Amino acid sequence: MATQRILQNNRLLWVDTKINEDDKDTKHTLEHLKTIVHRIDLFTQIDDCFQFLNKIKNEQALIITSGFLGQHFVKQIHDLAQVDAIYIFCANPDRHEVWTKEWSKIKGVYNRIKPICEALRTAIKQTNEDLTPISFVTQKLENDKEQSTNDLNRLEPSFMYTTLLKRILLDMEHEPGAKQAIVKFCRTYYVGNRTELDIVEEFNRDYRADKAIWWYTRECFTYQMLNRALRLLESDIIIDMGFFIHDLHRALEQLHEEQFSDHHGPPLTLYRGQALSPGDFSKLEKGQEGLVAFNCFLSTSTSKSVSLNFAQQGSTRDKMVGILFVMTVDPTVRSATFADIEKHSYFGTEHEILFSMHTVFRIDKIVGLDKGQRLFEVRLTLTSESDPELRGLTDRIEKQIDRGSGWHHLAQVLLSIGQVNKAEELYQFLLEQKSSELDKGIYYHHLGMIKDEQGNYKASVKYYEQAISIKEKNLSPNDPSLATSFTGIGLMYAKMAEYSQALAYCNRALAIREKTLPEDHPDFSQSYNNIGIVYDHMGEYSQALSYYNKAVAIFEKTLPTNHPSLATAYSNIGLVYSEMGEYSQTLSYYNKALAIREKTLPVDHPDFGQSYNNIGLVYCNMREYSQALSYHNKALAVWDKHLPANHPSFATSYNNIGLVYSEMGEYSQALPYYNKTLDIQEKTLSVDHPDLATSYNNIGLVYYYMREYSQALLYYNKALFVWEKTLPANHPSFATSYNNIGLVYSEMGEYSQALPYYNKTLDIQEKTLPVDHPGLANSYNNIGLVYSETGEYPQALSYYKKALDIQKRTLPVDHPDLASLYKTIGFAYDHMGEYSQALSYYNKAVTIFEKSLSANHPSVATVYNNIGLIYCNMLEYTQALSYHSKALAIREETLPSNHPDLATSYNNIGLVYCHMQEYSQALSYYNKAVAIFEKTLSVNHPFLVTSYNNIGFVYSELGEYYQTLSYYNKALAIREKTLPVDHPDLAISHNNIGLLYYELKHYSTAKTYFEKALEIFARSLVPDNPNAQNTKKWLELVNEKLRE
Repeated sequence: MATQRILQNNRLLWVDTKINEDDKDTKHTLEHLKTIVHRIDLFTQIDDCFQFLNKIKNEQALIITSGFLGQHFVKQIHDLAQVDAIYIFCANPDRHEVWTKEWSKIKGVYNRIKPICEALRTAIKQTNEDLTPISFVTQKLENDKEQSTNDLNRLEPSFMYTTLLKRILLDMEHEPGAKQAIVKFCRTYYVGNRTELDIVEEFNRDYRADKAIWWYTRECFTYQMLNRALRLLESDIIIDMGFFIHDLHRALEQLHEEQFSDHHGPPLTLYRGQALSPGDFSKLEKGQEGLVAFNCFLSTSTSKSVSLNFAQQGSTRDKMVGILFVMTVDPTVRSATFADIEKHSYFGTEHEILFSMHTVFRIDKIVGLDKGQRLFEVRLTLTSESDPELRGLTDRIEKQIDRGSGWHHLAQVLLSIGQVNKAEELYQFLLEQKSSELDKGIYYHHLGMIKDEQGNYKASVKYYEQAISIKEKNLSPNDPSLATSFTGIGLMYAKMAEYSQALAYCNRALAIREKTLPEDHPDFSQSYNNIGIVYDHMGEYSQALSYYNKAVAIFEKTLPTNHPSLATAYSNIGLVYSEMGEYSQTLSYYNKALAIREKTLPVDHPDFGQSYNNIGLVYCNMREYSQALSYHNKALAVWDKHLPANHPSFATSYNNIGLVYSEMGEYSQALPYYNKTLDIQEKTLSVDHPDLATSYNNIGLVYYYMREYSQALLYYNKALFVWEKTLPANHPSFATSYNNIGLVYSEMGEYSQALPYYNKTLDIQEKTLPVDHPGLANSYNNIGLVYSETGEYPQALSYYKKALDIQKRTLPVDHPDLASLYKTIGFAYDHMGEYSQALSYYNKAVTIFEKSLSANHPSVATVYNNIGLIYCNMLEYTQALSYHSKALAIREETLPSNHPDLATSYNNIGLVYCHMQEYSQALSYYNKAVAIFEKTLSVNHPFLVTSYNNIGFVYSELGEYYQTLSYYNKALAIREKTLPVDHPDLAISHNNIGLLYYELKHYSTAKTYFEKALEIFARSLVPDNPNAQNTKKWLELVNEKLRE
């Protein structure tokens, strides 16, 4: 157990510029305070305290500050949810009595430490009562087909899991020295606190099982540690205090038997006063006639006045609601253990009835007790656990947990509630004990599962191999336990992209199950599911769906409708549909998975992170970016509660948020998230782990979009280097790397460099992928783009149509990828001057985009933009303006105000007005475009070149040639900095400046620029390229002028 833990629900912060720990008065004050709160944080600067407060989780802060500082500091911190109460400690209380009354969290002004200590003691007791962990379970609606019309008692998953913990701890035998773990920890934790250390030593010396109630009610470390651990499910403390929970329950059980075994009178009426947050009170109101479960040892009273006082105090707390629970308890109901503990309590408190952990009541009625709606009476009746849905699920979870030692049983429960690190500690502990070989095989298997969860795949494989080695020596070849370990190691190889190994192990597991199990046994669904995962990774989606659906068919026959395994299966099917681009199907399955998890898991279980993450990815693919970010941030919030800072799940979330920003065109936002991902991976993964290569690839992609091509190539080559060390030569990841490098060279205009990389990609894909794989279509498309860029449009169309043939055979008729390809083909026909063909393909693209995405989707805007360009080329300017305006309307509605696509629309509308010779309008739109580009893009971005050229052209038409020359030179300067010396765009810039000098009658200068343009064209393009031919004609005209 780590010593840097907080064992109390409150944290004390003392803020004063005059604090000096070497000062006698300060030492005296701290000694007094430590009798109430062990951990005290001292601050002499307001800013340091404020920053510290913002990092506090799962604690309530009590703050002592001086009157002088308080006047400035209180306004900064008063509304923070984690600030519970503030105490002013000063020499002259009268000076601060007035202003302090304005702040409800200020509980008093003091000039002595003793009354502050008394106030702190009261506040801490109130907080402990108020933070009692409670589950609210609303009654199931009668029209729900999954529920009978009977009045059923339904319990939340958190109750179910903590019930299992209780059952295990009560069934286990606890060794006589079990208390030593707690004693050892507390000796370290309370170093320097003489008061608490004396209590710890007294506990070590005098504790006996029959004194458990006395020690619990003493409200020292035993009470504080246990209640906090039960509230936060801090499993390591629950384990170490297992003996104490056992003894406390048995003591209450014995007293209950003594006090109530012959009870024949009316039910008892008991009371409890506390505060609830508005959120919890809302759940309570909505849960009338439902259930409330107290997931801890519960203190109640036979005195209404005592409890009402607690409720009234609770109602005075900022943003809290005071609750007086009035409980009707029939002692003959056997579901709950409780007793009058007056004679056994440390304080000898009259009227206290203590319930053992996890008692459930029905909510009968809620009545307001004040006009301000801050104090309520809630009437409860003790009930029993009779929900068949919950019972079925709980029984199944118990069946899935092997019956070994109590600790092994507990370790499996820890795994099921997401406490992975605690489970690992327990399994390592078990390996160090005297165990049979078969038990060790079981522990190694579970450690393999844990290392998988932690993202350490190599360590996972090692543990699975140890488990398999032991099992093969000690079990028959067809033992089901071997199949389980084959499955585990098979999935690890899938995650490591070693698919042949993965399939081999998964099929070995399936073969054993086919020989030993009935055909609808749940273990078959596991095998089918895992083989589906491997095929999914291989891109064989129809095979993957086939196996996933086999798994679901068995799950739906054999499991309850809300079983976690069904959630996993639905998620897997959703993932395949996502990869196929069928996003409505994807969301349907992901939401099915989420609905199950909401019914069966604690609210912050790590599996919710997976669901939120999956849904976020779908919304990203659908270009609904705000929704995507919302879900990815929900996932991060879940991980943050349970996982260490460097857990791979954080890397996944950061990566996905980076992806969203990248898709939004906000590359400067995307890059930090990708770098966070990389930072975690470099700390936790081996230097040749495939996930590192994926991150390098993603960062390369951002630099590619930012037109920082040298950086992009750097990261793409890093990815390639990792894959070369770990993967076979024809692995699909190589195809990804070669493809991305090809894209960079293509964008740099180095088409002769790009083409070999695209062909390498295609060569691998043709050897490793099915003939209809989407990756092949992508490669044909990219090769087509190279030929299109070099003006070889017939060749380009040949490859585009190969891609189209695959997509037509493999994708639904309204798949967005088909629309994208139609758009590309339209673009080729556009450049060939075949405008009717181009319009035909563009209209096909629009039809699909509107059907599969939405009418105002950015992809629709892109096609409208292209149609507008065609009509402009056809001199149909009214039509051109109409389409460009449609594109602009969509982009203004769906994109950030500085998005580059908006600038593209402004630019194209300017182009139309330019053709219509409405130059002032043209200039207005061109300037709007350049304003966005200059704000959002790097100073050397190619889009700025386009804008400068366009503005230069307008000034040229207006006869303002020196303005023109200024903009053309800006364009040329960027191209010379960013492009290879033989890039065709450089030739175009030289050509444009040559034209300008021709108009200025500076023919010799014009000739120099035209010749430079032709020199570049000759190196970069085929000889009959239209742009090169056009420059030749201008050079001939210049030569004629020079000969005149």
